[in-house]
Amino acid sequence: MVDLKAQYRRIQPEVDAAVARVLASAQFIGGPECQALEAEFAAYCGVSHAVGVANGTDALILALRCYGVGPGDDVVTVANTFIATGEAIALNGARAVFVDVEEASATMDPRLLEKALTPRTKVIVPVQLYGQPADMDPILEVGRRHGIPVLEDAAQAHGGAIGRKRVGSFGHAASFSFYPGKNLGAYGDAGMVVSNDADFIARLRQMANHGGGVHKYDNVVVGTNSRLDGLQAAILRVKLRHLDTWNRERRERAQAYTAALTGIAGLTLPAERSGVTSAWHLYTLRTARREALEAHLAGQGIATARHYPRPIHLQPAMAAMGGREGDLPVSERLCREVLQIPLYPELPFEAVGRIANEIRAFLSA
Repeated sequence: MVDLKAQYRRIQPEVDAAVARVLASAQFIGGPECQALEAEFAAYCGVSHAVGVANGTDALILALRCYGVGPGDDVVTVANTFIATGEAIALNGARAVFVDVEEASATMDPRLLEKALTPRTKVIVPVQLYGQPADMDPILEVGRRHGIPVLEDAAQAHGGAIGRKRVGSFGHAASFSFYPGKNLGAYGDAGMVVSNDADFIARLRQMANHGGGVHKYDNVVVGTNSRLDGLQAAILRVKLRHLDTWNRERRERAQAYTAALTGIAGLTLPAERSGVTSAWHLYTLRTARREALEAHLAGQGIATARHYPRPIHLQPAMAAMGGREGDLPVSERLCREVLQIPLYPELPFEAVGRIANEIRAFLSA
């Protein structure tokens, strides 16, 4: 699905130099590399502030905590996402209230959002899924009307945009994952929260570093240990310089898939809304013959994945949220039909053509 070795070969001298620089400095937790990455990634997203944390899940957990989310509160989000979105809500003691998604984009359906709000709703969390930004304007409008902040779960959408505005700059804050397989991935785990609210970022930074005050042993709130390390920051700084090029190369391969797969009966292809630039984290097919297709592709040595095979409102871990089958018909249908095929910047166009030909031949038979 992704070839990180091929990516490393493209940037090896830059990465090796960055790692050597950190080893020579011996500043492994925090330090100048982390500070520089925070400034550079904030500028990339078009916001004023950022704080690095240990991973994308912690980014969500800590951001929700900084909004004061806790027992008795509701957080409105979607179920067609990775479990981390629901986990972050549950681990803060709150209840996840799930909204169905739009069929075309697989992201939060703004038409259903207002009805999902309760007097206890503390935060709205749209997920920028597969690299595709959600329809943010109406989501933000609902939040403004009800005085509820919007936190973007942007773990899959580094560099995605609506018009000229990048993902991460729409909501009050946004969380990112730098898991190795992401468009901007570390060589380990890492995450980031971005916002224009300096006080919010300061609180989150404090909470991520044991609730520290003016010095190391002045602990003023109950925090945790979720700090970005210097090696990951230095590597991510190198890769950030290449992100727009890599996203363009992803787009070119996605367009090649679409050109080769258009017109196949029973196959739905991903598409961007007008004015939207997807980061193309994943190329997501939909077919009622998913299991047969993935078995055929596996037989041809072609990798596939299911993101995601079960909506999180039906996961056993989320049973306390009270979700039932049939609550979210679009999300449930998508989870039965979606199938991802390889998409990464180094994927040869010859491989794109071969994969597309195998799909066409199987579904047209």
